[in-house]
Amino acid sequence: MHKEISQFFSKVFKSPDIRKKLVITAVILVVYRLIAHIPAAGIDRVSLQLLFSGSALLSLLDIFSGGTLANFSILALGLAPYINASIIMQLMTHVIPSLEELSKEGDFGREKINQYTRLLTVPLAAMQAFGMYTLLRSQGIIMDLSALSLIALVVTMVAGSMFSVWLGELITEYGMTNGISFLIFAGIVARLPVVFGQSITVISGEDVFKVGMFLALSTLIVGLIVFMNEATRKIPVNYSRRAGRFGMSSSYLPLRLNQAGVIPIIFAVSLVLLPSLLSQFLSGVDNPKIAGLATRLAQEFDPQTLLYNIVYFFLVFGFTYFYTAIVFNPEKISENLQKSGGFIPGIRPGSQTTKYLSKILNRITLVGASFLGLIAIMPSFFQNTLGVANLAIGGTGVLIVVSVVLEMTRGLEAQLVMKRYDALIR
Repeated sequence: MHKEISQFFSKVFKSPDIRKKLVITAVILVVYRLIAHIPAAGIDRVSLQLLFSGSALLSLLDIFSGGTLANFSILALGLAPYINASIIMQLMTHVIPSLEELSKEGDFGREKINQYTRLLTVPLAAMQAFGMYTLLRSQGIIMDLSALSLIALVVTMVAGSMFSVWLGELITEYGMTNGISFLIFAGIVARLPVVFGQSITVISGEDVFKVGMFLALSTLIVGLIVFMNEATRKIPVNYSRRAGRFGMSSSYLPLRLNQAGVIPIIFAVSLVLLPSLLSQFLSGVDNPKIAGLATRLAQEFDPQTLLYNIVYFFLVFGFTYFYTAIVFNPEKISENLQKSGGFIPGIRPGSQTTKYLSKILNRITLVGASFLGLIAIMPSFFQNTLGVANLAIGGTGVLIVVSVVLEMTRGLEAQLVMKRYDALIR
């Protein structure tokens, strides 16, 4: 096993093209992490860190911002506005006919939709920056700013968010993997050792048995994530061929159990935190009824409550089906099979093949969506059994880290296979 891994990395670094992509990805990551430590002005950072250490909600937001929120750097908003804009645009493509037609126009249509997504990111980032300022002001972390200073702060936050999006797109275009997922992955990796170190310290002070249970369950969860991400349903496909005489060649169509990857988790986190953020925003209002409603909303949507975990589970479940429907089109696959002379044994080409693929896809997505939802709410189990509050980010963070690593590995393997075929053609 060790020999195979060393051979794999040896082949990777011997390829000039792959090595170039890895270097570009690493350089962009270093730039992103360096700029993430440039603080915004006018913040009491000691009080800010105390606020974040005492709130599971804000700790979760800090993990997804890569630690830029706890020190309120100029990249504090991170990629959250872009993710929210992506959710809105993907929903709108199913509602607005013109956008739906645009999404079917190949690379040109995708580029146009990406451009609209970037434009939508700007006002969303401005709204989130103002909301963050209001939240911190209500907690006494930041003083009242003049109109000009507030505008400067909002513009700085928006610029930082758009800069993060630009770096992510550079990685997507010139690097090894999806840049947006990779930057989120990098932020989580930067913070996970601290979180798990604190968790082990808290547990070890109470019970050695809990330490063993924590490590065993963590290993089991990582193994299950790897297994579910690599699991596929192979549908046999036969192709008619003619080489002097009629014959048949066979292959298979691999359907991954988790077609959507980490995207449902990222989308769901962006939405499930909205009630808690809204409650913190409204808690400083002078009206006692609104303030009371905000307090109740905060209690109901605390990450440890049953309602929060139920909503979180179904958001992940629903987004998994939604995103799978976007990335995998059974009708198009059926059409391509028919054009290439392929057919599924026992299934007639055309509409019957489309129905068969849709039925199989719905069944395997049910398993994949349920697994993602359970992983997302798994930290509640740790909290209840081990009594460690800061594990609220564990399952989601580990899922994204493992999934992105597997995605990068598959990308490297695909690059190596492509190089091998190029060498044979030459």
